[in-house]
Amino acid sequence: MQAAHTARTRSLPSLPSLPSVTGALRAVETLLLAGGQRTARRNAWASVLEDRRRAKDRVEAQRVMEAVAGRASRAT
Repeated sequence: MQAAHTARTRSLPSLPSLPSVTGALRAVETLLLAGGQRTARRNAWASVLEDRRRAKDRVEAQRVMEAVAGRASRAT
Protein backbone atom coordinates (compact mmCIF):
# COMPACT_ATOMS: atom_id res chain seq x y z
CA MET A 1 0.00 0.00 0.00
CA GLN A 2 2.85 2.37 0.72
CA ALA A 3 4.28 1.75 -2.74
CA ALA A 4 0.99 2.83 -4.33
CA HIS A 5 1.03 6.05 -2.31
CA THR A 6 4.62 6.76 -3.35
CA ALA A 7 3.82 6.19 -7.01
CA ARG A 8 0.84 8.51 -6.80
CA THR A 9 2.84 11.37 -5.24
CA ARG A 10 5.55 11.08 -7.86
CA SER A 11 3.08 11.56 -10.67
CA LEU A 12 1.67 14.82 -9.27
CA PRO A 13 2.50 17.88 -11.36
CA SER A 14 5.05 20.26 -9.93
CA LEU A 15 3.79 23.30 -8.10
CA PRO A 16 4.05 26.65 -9.88
CA SER A 17 6.99 28.73 -8.76
CA LEU A 18 6.30 31.02 -5.85
CA PRO A 19 6.33 34.78 -6.48
CA SER A 20 9.31 36.73 -5.28
CA VAL A 21 9.18 38.47 -1.94
CA THR A 22 9.28 41.83 -3.72
CA GLY A 23 6.35 40.90 -5.91
CA ALA A 24 4.36 39.69 -2.93
CA LEU A 25 5.06 42.89 -1.00
CA ARG A 26 4.01 45.01 -3.95
CA ALA A 27 0.77 43.07 -4.26
CA VAL A 28 0.03 43.58 -0.56
CA GLU A 29 0.94 47.25 -0.85
CA THR A 30 -1.43 47.65 -3.78
CA LEU A 31 -4.27 46.18 -1.75
CA LEU A 32 -3.51 48.19 1.38
CA LEU A 33 -2.69 51.51 -0.24
CA ALA A 34 -5.63 51.85 -2.53
CA GLY A 35 -6.60 55.27 -3.87
CA GLY A 36 -6.14 58.08 -1.39
CA GLN A 37 -3.54 56.35 0.74
CA ARG A 38 -1.32 55.86 -2.28
CA THR A 39 -1.68 59.53 -3.15
CA ALA A 40 -0.89 60.53 0.42
CA ARG A 41 2.24 58.40 0.35
CA ARG A 42 3.39 60.00 -2.90
CA ASN A 43 2.73 63.46 -1.48
CA ALA A 44 4.67 62.61 1.68
CA TRP A 45 7.64 61.42 -0.38
CA ALA A 46 7.50 64.59 -2.49
CA SER A 47 7.63 66.59 0.76
CA VAL A 48 10.65 64.64 1.96
CA LEU A 49 12.47 65.33 -1.30
CA GLU A 50 11.58 69.03 -1.12
CA ASP A 51 12.84 69.24 2.48
CA ARG A 52 16.13 67.65 1.39
CA ARG A 53 16.47 70.18 -1.44
CA ARG A 54 15.85 73.09 0.92
CA ALA A 55 18.39 71.72 3.41
CA LYS A 56 20.96 71.46 0.63
CA ASP A 57 20.22 75.05 -0.41
CA ARG A 58 20.63 76.23 3.21
CA VAL A 59 24.03 74.54 3.48
CA GLU A 60 25.14 76.13 0.21
CA ALA A 61 23.92 79.59 1.33
CA GLN A 62 25.74 79.20 4.64
CA ARG A 63 29.00 78.36 2.83
CA VAL A 64 28.63 81.42 0.63
CA MET A 65 27.94 83.66 3.63
CA GLU A 66 30.98 82.28 5.47
CA ALA A 67 33.16 82.82 2.39
CA VAL A 68 31.96 86.41 2.04
CA ALA A 69 32.48 87.05 5.75
CA GLY A 70 36.00 85.63 5.52
CA ARG A 71 36.88 87.95 2.63
CA ALA A 72 35.39 90.98 4.42
CA SER A 73 37.42 90.35 7.57
CA ARG A 74 40.65 90.00 5.56
CA ALA A 75 39.93 93.26 3.71
CA THR A 76 39.81 95.31 6.91
